[in-house]
Amino acid sequence: MAVMIKKVGVIGSGQMGNGIAHVAALAGFDVVLNDVTADRLKSGMATINGNLSRQVAKKFITEDARKQAVARIALADSMEGLSDCDLVIESAVEKEEVKRKIFHDVCAILKPSAIVASNTSSISITRLAASTDRPERFIGIHFMNPVPLMELVELIRGIATDDTTFDAAKEFVAKLGKHIAVSEDFPAFIVNRILLPMINEAIYTLYEGVGNVEAIDAAMKLGAHHPMGPLELADFIGLDTCLSIMQVLHEGLADSKYRPCPLLVKYVEAGWLGRKTQRGFYDYRGDKPVPTR
Repeated sequence: MAVMIKKVGVIGSGQMGNGIAHVAALAGFDVVLNDVTADRLKSGMATINGNLSRQVAKKFITEDARKQAVARIALADSMEGLSDCDLVIESAVEKEEVKRKIFHDVCAILKPSAIVASNTSSISITRLAASTDRPERFIGIHFMNPVPLMELVELIRGIATDDTTFDAAKEFVAKLGKHIAVSEDFPAFIVNRILLPMINEAIYTLYEGVGNVEAIDAAMKLGAHHPMGPLELADFIGLDTCLSIMQVLHEGLADSKYRPCPLLVKYVEAGWLGRKTQRGFYDYRGDKPVPTR
């Protein structure tokens, strides 16, 4: 069954979910943004409005385009609101058991032709697909953060993903104006397979006393021309997400080089997850970020 994607559901209105809804609505798709509470949806919609307004101010889009994009987004605090979507993209926390529960619940109300996708940054698409009633219509569509600004989307086929689903996903991503990188279904795919071990090594460099937070970040920004230092980037991604990806790599590839740094584990256990909790490798509670080590 060929699928014409006109209406897109996004599960999760956080940083990634509201970004996906933003770019889909701007590209002309009708969007249903779903989350568990009205407060989360209100916050997600406020972020979308703010980001669209910034694009208007920078003359990337017109005010009319902003208004039309906002009008295309409907909010739903229950799964039933997604029932007539042609494509549903899950963008929840990077925990497999959470994602499996979401797929179990949403597949029960979707039409048979609907494609289901995960925005997972590391978890096996084949394994997630097997928890649904439609593995052949399941695919990984991994957006980069922040979604409105980043040009790349990774597409990942599970072992059962059929050509119709893959072609529909490619067409959808192309309409968003994004560049596609096709990855095999290996732990962490392409970007995070390379990026997260680098971040983890930077944390080991801190842990072992080779340099402090400022020195490590300055070294990579000024010595390798990275736009953000690796510890600053870890705080931006979220230290819990970094840890989850490293655990997937370590378990999935059974190689000790992917062992999460104990200092990363300690920060996550402390609830210091980076920017979203105001403390990570930097403390963000003052006028400017201050290193915590």
